[in-house]
Amino acid sequence: MVKKLLITAFEPFDGEKINPSLEAARFVSRLKFRGARINALELVVERHRAIDAALAEIRRLRPDAMIMLGEAGERFSINPERIAINCDDFRIPDNAGNQPVDEPIVKRGPAAYFSALPIRAIVNRLIESNIPAAISNSAGTYLCNRLFYSVMHCIKDEGLPTKAGFIHLPRLHEQVAGKRGNNPSLSRETIFEAVRLSVEVTLAHLR
Repeated sequence: MVKKLLITAFEPFDGEKINPSLEAARFVSRLKFRGARINALELVVERHRAIDAALAEIRRLRPDAMIMLGEAGERFSINPERIAINCDDFRIPDNAGNQPVDEPIVKRGPAAYFSALPIRAIVNRLIESNIPAAISNSAGTYLCNRLFYSVMHCIKDEGLPTKAGFIHLPRLHEQVAGKRGNNPSLSRETIFEAVRLSVEVTLAHLR
């Protein structure tokens, strides 16, 4: 039986011209994985529209797994996220100008949800491949966390079969070239390979 995997990524934001998550999602969606079909979805960096699009797609597709990708500009490694919290507290406005402060994502929703991806196995596989990786215990309080929490809440609330979770990616080299200060980044090839391996490990852990 063919497994379905949905991978989501965001458009550029905060003045950037590219987003490593979107570049990686496009790359991986063109690859072939034995016994699996990969669907990629680009999301706008807008508080409500991004969530509406993601939930509509997960309800339509009912994938076996879902990997959400996003950019974390200050990260030095690939970071599968352990937990999503029920809080919107945007450090910067989204691309539509929304900037909520200390607001729940789901009123009277659970405080948090844990990832259902094999995050330890993903990190171990990346490290074995000489790719810097570590589990992160905070997905922040921006749109990445909002998406992560909203998807996990939808899966639980509607009894969907999907194993989902979020992975943060550092910036690409070309995003930091010429900028002042010490700005962490990874090569395009490294980020693409990290996401490919993450998909591979996730599919291997599906029953």
